[in-house]
Amino acid sequence: MVREPVELVIFDCDGVLVDSERICVKVDAVIMADLGCAFTEAEIIERFVGSSTEVYTAAVEERLGRRLEKDWQQRYEHLYQAAFEAELTAVDGIVEALRRLTHATCVASNGDHAGIRRSLELADLAGHFEERLFSAADVTRGKPAPDLFLHAAHTMGVDPRHCVVVEDSAYGVQAARAAGMRAFGYCGGLTPASRLEGPTTVVFDDMRELPQLLAAASPPSP
Repeated sequence: MVREPVELVIFDCDGVLVDSERICVKVDAVIMADLGCAFTEAEIIERFVGSSTEVYTAAVEERLGRRLEKDWQQRYEHLYQAAFEAELTAVDGIVEALRRLTHATCVASNGDHAGIRRSLELADLAGHFEERLFSAADVTRGKPAPDLFLHAAHTMGVDPRHCVVVEDSAYGVQAARAAGMRAFGYCGGLTPASRLEGPTTVVFDDMRELPQLLAAASPPSP
């Protein structure tokens, strides 16, 4: 792994900061059944965790054999909100990691701004990032395209070579590589390590290890 100075740590939100993916998979299964195109939880994890709305919708339409209305997901939004309010917590170890980090940080998620902010507030993490939140709604293409990470880096004024991305999904790691950024793939959630491994990527399973891993990724001080 190339050792460039780390100037910005870009965090995904779901599954990296907030332990939401397990909740979403259960809600997704309910929604799919309601639509009449049942996916198993294993299929949902493999195909949808970390994906953009476009990828998600295309897969559902393919299974259904018909098009969905433009804002079809909105009628199910209350299911996610209720589940999050009842169950959402911070990812184990992330608070300790954030307190020890000395790098600039931001969040870049395929979710919309309101959803990102709501999740961070529910998990008591909003204060760590303030207004440094970036959404796929800000760019033309969400993950796995690199657009969102490049937008975050540009806005924060940091060269992509000096950015690292903390992700928990294959789509997110793919987007980081496409953006020319190093990836730290968190496999302590739903995505197995084998789907995160690859070039310019460190895979780890304990968020408490992140500060040491970031230090190891930077060149030693002269």
